[in-house]
Amino acid sequence: MILKHIKTLLPPQEKVAKLPCLAWAPNNNKVAVCTPDRVVLLYDEQGERRDKFSTKPVDPKYGKDSYAVTAMAFSPDSTKIAIGQSDNIIFVYKIGEDWGDKKTICNKFVQTTFVTCLLWPEEHSIVYGLADGRVRLADTLTNKSSTIYNTESFVVSLTSSVSGSGVLSGHHDGTIVRYFLSDDGSRESQGQLVRHPGPPYALAWGTDSFLVGSCDKKVVVYDREGQVLQTFDYSRDPSEKMFHVAAASPSGHTVVLGSHDRLRVFNWVPSRGMWDEAKPKEISNLHSITSLAWRRDGSRLCAGTMCGGAEMFDCYRRRINFKKKFEITYVSLSQVIVRNYSTGTRVVLSSYYDYEMGEVRIMGKDRFLVARTSDSILLGDLMTNRLSEVPWSGSGGNEKFFFDNEKVCMIFNVGELSLVEYSSNGVLGSVRTEFMNPHLISVRLNERSRSGLEDNKKLAYLIDMKTIAVVDLLKGINVGTINHNSKILWLELNETGHHLLFRDRKLQLHLYDIKSSARTTLLSYCSFAQWVPGSDVVVAQSDRNLCIWYSVDSPESVTTFPVKGDITELERAEGKTNVLVKEGANMVAYTLDEGLIEFGTAIDDGDYIRAMEFLETMEMSAEIEAMWKTLSKLALGAQQLHIAERCFAALGDVSMVRFLRQTSDVADKVSQESGEDGASHYKVQARLATLDKNFKLAEMHFVERGALDEAIETYKRLHMWDDAIALAEAKGYPELDRLRASHYQWLLKTGQQNEAGEVKERQGDFHAAIGHYLKAGLPTKAARVAISRPEISRSAETVEAIAASLVKGEFYERVGDLYEKSGNQLRALEWYRKGGAYAKAVELARAAFPAEVVKLENAWGDHLVQLKQMDAAINHFIEAGYSLKAIEAAIAARQWKKAVHILDIQDDPSTAKYYIKIAQHYASIRDYEMAEQLFVKGGRVRDAIEMYTTAGRWEEVHKLAVTCMTEEEVAALYVGRAQEMERDGRFREAERLLTTVKQIDLAIAMYKKNQMFDQVIRLVAKHYPDLLTETHLHLAKELEAELRFSEAEFHFMEAEDWKSAVQMYRAKNMWEDAYRVAKKHGSDAAQKVVFLWARSLGGEAAVKLLTKFGLLEFAVEFSTEKFYFDFAFELVRLSHKEKLPEIHLKHAIYLEDEGKFPEAEVEFIRAGKPNEAVLMYVHNKDWANAERVAENHDPDSVPDVLVGQAKVSLEQKDFQKAEALLLRAQRPELAVTFYKDAGMWSDAIRICKEYLPNKLGLLQEEYETETSRRGLQGGEGLLEQAREWEQSGEYSRAVECYLKVKDDANAALMEKCCMKAAELSIKFLSGDRAVEVVRAVAPRLAQLRRFSAAAELYLSMDLFKDAIDVFIEGEEWNKAKRVAKEQEPRYETYVDQKYKEYLKNQGRAESLVDVDVMAALDMYAERGQWDKCLETASKQNLKVLHKYLALYATHLIKEGDAQRALELYLQYGASPNPQNFNIYKHLFLDLVSPPDNDGPDSYRMLANLRDFLLQLCKSVSMSAQANSPAHEDFEQMLLIAHYFATRSASNGQEQLITIAAKLSVSLLRHTRTIPADKAFYEAGKACKKVGWESMAFIFLNHFLDLCYAIEDDSEGALDHMDFMDTDIPFDVPLPSKVCITEGPLEQIRNWVLTVSVDQQVEQVLPRDERNTFEGSLVAAGSGLRSVPCVLTGYPVLGNNIQFSALGKAANKEDWNRFVMVTKTSHSPECQDVLRFIGLWCGGLPASDLFFH
Repeated sequence: MILKHIKTLLPPQEKVAKLPCLAWAPNNNKVAVCTPDRVVLLYDEQGERRDKFSTKPVDPKYGKDSYAVTAMAFSPDSTKIAIGQSDNIIFVYKIGEDWGDKKTICNKFVQTTFVTCLLWPEEHSIVYGLADGRVRLADTLTNKSSTIYNTESFVVSLTSSVSGSGVLSGHHDGTIVRYFLSDDGSRESQGQLVRHPGPPYALAWGTDSFLVGSCDKKVVVYDREGQVLQTFDYSRDPSEKMFHVAAASPSGHTVVLGSHDRLRVFNWVPSRGMWDEAKPKEISNLHSITSLAWRRDGSRLCAGTMCGGAEMFDCYRRRINFKKKFEITYVSLSQVIVRNYSTGTRVVLSSYYDYEMGEVRIMGKDRFLVARTSDSILLGDLMTNRLSEVPWSGSGGNEKFFFDNEKVCMIFNVGELSLVEYSSNGVLGSVRTEFMNPHLISVRLNERSRSGLEDNKKLAYLIDMKTIAVVDLLKGINVGTINHNSKILWLELNETGHHLLFRDRKLQLHLYDIKSSARTTLLSYCSFAQWVPGSDVVVAQSDRNLCIWYSVDSPESVTTFPVKGDITELERAEGKTNVLVKEGANMVAYTLDEGLIEFGTAIDDGDYIRAMEFLETMEMSAEIEAMWKTLSKLALGAQQLHIAERCFAALGDVSMVRFLRQTSDVADKVSQESGEDGASHYKVQARLATLDKNFKLAEMHFVERGALDEAIETYKRLHMWDDAIALAEAKGYPELDRLRASHYQWLLKTGQQNEAGEVKERQGDFHAAIGHYLKAGLPTKAARVAISRPEISRSAETVEAIAASLVKGEFYERVGDLYEKSGNQLRALEWYRKGGAYAKAVELARAAFPAEVVKLENAWGDHLVQLKQMDAAINHFIEAGYSLKAIEAAIAARQWKKAVHILDIQDDPSTAKYYIKIAQHYASIRDYEMAEQLFVKGGRVRDAIEMYTTAGRWEEVHKLAVTCMTEEEVAALYVGRAQEMERDGRFREAERLLTTVKQIDLAIAMYKKNQMFDQVIRLVAKHYPDLLTETHLHLAKELEAELRFSEAEFHFMEAEDWKSAVQMYRAKNMWEDAYRVAKKHGSDAAQKVVFLWARSLGGEAAVKLLTKFGLLEFAVEFSTEKFYFDFAFELVRLSHKEKLPEIHLKHAIYLEDEGKFPEAEVEFIRAGKPNEAVLMYVHNKDWANAERVAENHDPDSVPDVLVGQAKVSLEQKDFQKAEALLLRAQRPELAVTFYKDAGMWSDAIRICKEYLPNKLGLLQEEYETETSRRGLQGGEGLLEQAREWEQSGEYSRAVECYLKVKDDANAALMEKCCMKAAELSIKFLSGDRAVEVVRAVAPRLAQLRRFSAAAELYLSMDLFKDAIDVFIEGEEWNKAKRVAKEQEPRYETYVDQKYKEYLKNQGRAESLVDVDVMAALDMYAERGQWDKCLETASKQNLKVLHKYLALYATHLIKEGDAQRALELYLQYGASPNPQNFNIYKHLFLDLVSPPDNDGPDSYRMLANLRDFLLQLCKSVSMSAQANSPAHEDFEQMLLIAHYFATRSASNGQEQLITIAAKLSVSLLRHTRTIPADKAFYEAGKACKKVGWESMAFIFLNHFLDLCYAIEDDSEGALDHMDFMDTDIPFDVPLPSKVCITEGPLEQIRNWVLTVSVDQQVEQVLPRDERNTFEGSLVAAGSGLRSVPCVLTGYPVLGNNIQFSALGKAANKEDWNRFVMVTKTSHSPECQDVLRFIGLWCGGLPASDLFFH
């Protein structure tokens, strides 16, 4: 945390004037400072003073100076300030929310003693401390206070937890008490936590701990349970004073303590769970800090001083300027403040879970915050200050954030979309999707309230490219899935989340109703679509039409406007909605009907009053009328009667208005009389139910309230008499008879004879009922009554009257029923027949007139035929014996099988015609087999053949034909039929016929004739495959001749002759097709076709064509390759004139190859390559023409011609001519070269001297080299030559000669030459050349061991590094160091490092010590010079010493010399470093594990081990490892080593062997640490020695078991029964091998076997008064553990001796014996044991002091 002073709020005074307190308001806007004069000053967040007020004494009579302000705190709502005073009172001042508000006292809390400190952690709860030690709680709501707890010690400090739920109080006696006002879930204890050494004046509650500062200049950190966690000691700092005050930051991560001129800052480090001190804030002359106050957001700290000053500090851990737009300030690990530079607004972003915050980013057009912690993500909206923190871990930081929706952040990670609503600390919902385009996701969160729906949160997204899912985020369920048949490009929910718009790849716009799952296609082509903000109106564009749906519930109702451009966006503001259309360069606004938008929105939101008010402003139209109707229905459904009444009034429905007005009057009357809601009254509800035609509901309302009369009256009023009577009957209505009578009279009055008859029928008055039915013209009802009543059917008059009425109505069947019932069967039969009731007639005839049955059946059949009921007539004709009628009826009824069945049983030949008719039917339905049978039965076989022929079933035709036709007739039939089919265009059927009679050629000819060449190919491939290719070529040529090139191409291709196809197209100048065909068979062929195409075009057309195909360069190249130079020239001249010389050149080369040299010459010259023409003539040795062309066109090549001619002369050994030609060509150097190559050095030098004097020296040098190579010149010769060069001033050549001298046998000569070369180069050559020479010479001098000379050369050229390296190589270290120090100080370290390496390599450790101690020590260690190593390390610090001591000890332990390692640790001491603990454990085990180390000769070694462990335990107890498991292990090892040493000393005295035996037995309880076999062996041996044979047998027997287990490497066979109820462990590690050799082991086996056989020894362990094994510390029954005897290890039970050290005692008998033997024997070993016990146990008893 960094503290930066920003302002002085209150300047200090020149005297002591303690500023008692200051406080920040929780809303961060105010800071209160109480001056020494008891005036409270109020400052704003910038430190500007804005207000003040004076405090008051408890009683004005005492005066203003009678008290002091001791404490002050703001209320949680920042509108009040609590002031604690020394005159025993707390005042609560109401200061208001604004500056300048009136200040009033709203609470007083009078105390018995003065207030020392106070807090206001929770609303209405003030916690304060008093001078008498009480901590009390004041309730501002009840104006009462109560004591929380009492400590009877002055309260010096109070602090609260970060959450404010708990408080800590510090008291003068050092007591610190914790108390929780409410449960914060921490489950921490309450009450006194700790007693601090001094008064905790500075007390602060931070994260997981609290810090205390006092007058002892120490800052102590206590954990939650009051254990010391850390201590910061400043007592040795003379500038530090006592700590007066402390304050924790609001996050608890930083604590500031105030002392004198200094603020100490402590920061919490979560990773280590510790506090680190930051750099303190030092301010000279600030004096003592008396009060501190943090701003609630942690960004400011105010401090008050002893001189009355108040200072403001800026607090931050780090600060970042983000894009020069925002300032990001980290005020704690978990809190960040973001400030907008432009607006000055601040947002505090903090982790609710107190996680450490990482990088903060501002995204989404600089509006949204994103921050990460280890386990969460923080999000925030800077504009609305809505913040969220959601758990988030393990993602790897690969999330993508989308901020298109202002209410929710969309997080996409690994195919999962998570939604986080701002201001909500949880993930709103998560779905799996791979589509994160914002146009493919729509989220709606309570964007428009809707009646009856408080919370509405929906998400629409893509499951795949064709499937949309709609999710209710509150319920977490899928409310809709839309499977579409095309890719979806855009989707959007409306604001209420009930409708979804989406557009697909076909640009179709669809509307989906989520509730009904109904989908509607709005537009088949849509380029723009959007919901109008704040409504459910849809705006879309289709082509040049603007489409508006004001009601999405009626998608067919669309309003369309023509537009001339494209819609860009929608604007809705100031009561207008505009659609912006870009028409050319202009933006045109089309205004929508805001009224329609408002109406639809109001209806959807359930705001019917707003909808009505809107409609009242509109003129009546068809659309407005429809809106009034819609509103009327909705208002009635919502029972808003007045609105419904107004709607029907607007619609002109007077009756409905009157009814609703009456209903409203009823409701209003009920409300006035009873004060209840009139709309819920039963009368109103019944009227509304009646209006809705829900009469049963209205009846229920009446009946439930006992209003039966009203219910019946309602039914009567509605003329629902039946319902009224039914209700009366059900409820036992007393006026039921009168009601029925009224009903009857009403029916008669209204002429309802039918209903009156039903009434009389129900009453049993059947005659009256019949009369009413007849009057009503319902004779059938009258007949029903008469038939059902025998007494009436016997009345002839009544029957005749009814019959007459029935006949009049043509109800003949009913007349028959009436006569049959009355017994007149004959008339009944007559009327049945007349009425067509043949079933009743036949039934009656069978009973009364059997002879009439056949006639009736026939008549019945005819009647059914007339009614077209043919299938029903069949059986009646059969019953009547009319078979032909039955057959005809069956055929007419299409009962074909029944017709065939009837025919089959007939013998009449005339029925054959029916077979043909039926067969034709079966042929029509393609039941050919059945039709064939019937045709054959009817004697019409040819008809069957024709049927099969028509059906194309030629196999069946052939089968029938051969039965009745010859083969020729069949073939003629087939061919003739095939020709007919050919004429009809039925070629496949014709082919089938021809192939059936094997006329393949005719079929092929048919197809060829009709130019169906694919069928020709098919038949040829099937029947003549060897002719297929020939056929393809033949057809192709025919088609080519017919100019059917495409088809011809196909056949050429099928014949695999694509070149013919290309040639065909070329011949017809169809180059595109030729190119297409060629392209399919390779790019080379296509390019050649294009080339030929271009050649055919020529000129610019050719160039354009080749450019189009990108083959211009290819064509040029191809033309030159094929020697079409005319075409190449034409192409190049028209397209690439710059390539013209290249073509000329290629043409020239072609002509040269053809031997046409003059033409080639011309082309070479045109190509601008006359040199090539010259070379051509040179190549042919035509020197004249070569020289002519060169002179005329390329003068520069004349010398080349002459040189070429000279070479020929040289070949011919004509040197004079060659020389003349070369000199003429001005190439004397070639003459020199030629002479040199010929070995004519004199002529070469002659030419050089005359024409090339500047190269004479080089030639001479070359000559010298040559002579040297041939052995003509040695070292002396080179030296002489060098001197000559030097004298002539050719210093460079002289240097080269000196450097060439190489004579290893003559070192002096070599040195002389090297020095001379260096001298000349330094004096006369350039700097770079001089450096080069020096770098070449110096290494030679170094080889000659002339290091100083080489270094001096390097130094002369400022090559300091090389000089240093030479000195180092020559081991001249002082010179190297001097050069580095004086010339290049940066190489001093380099020289030192090289010197160290040198010393290491030379093994000169003594010298290395002075340079690098650690390297020297490592060298000693590597060489095994451990004594020297430790001696040197001991002169360094202890850390170094113990490092190498540990290394040596490890080495000794590995070498088996643990005793030497022990001696070293005794000499140098043991370090408590945990890294050495394993060494100590190995050392211990190596010393106690060897066998036979229990004798007196082993005492010194064991005593040394014991003393070493004592020293180690003391060191560990004073280190950080105190009380650790390792510390306990070493204490146990110390005890074991003491037992070993004491046993060794005791074995040296015969009188003490029982003590030695006891010690051996006691060591058995430590067999988890020491080898178990050794322990049992030594215990058994010791017991056997003192005669304890029972224990000896048990121990040695177990020792043998252990030996067997070690040999078998298994513990399974071990028996521990003898050691039950003892402290001897069972689960001990097995050693790798037995501790003794085979000889002693065999003796033990024999002894154990002898004792076992003898059975005289009781094989149980001896027990003491505890009924427990005498050597066990743990009692068998109770489990109590006794203290072990320090001398024997046995439990101390009775008479004992206590030592001053806790838990140390001895059995008195054993102690006295040991002391007595020590006195009498003067054994140094025993005396040493007593000396150790004195050190270990805090001293010996007084009587034993004479030993010292």
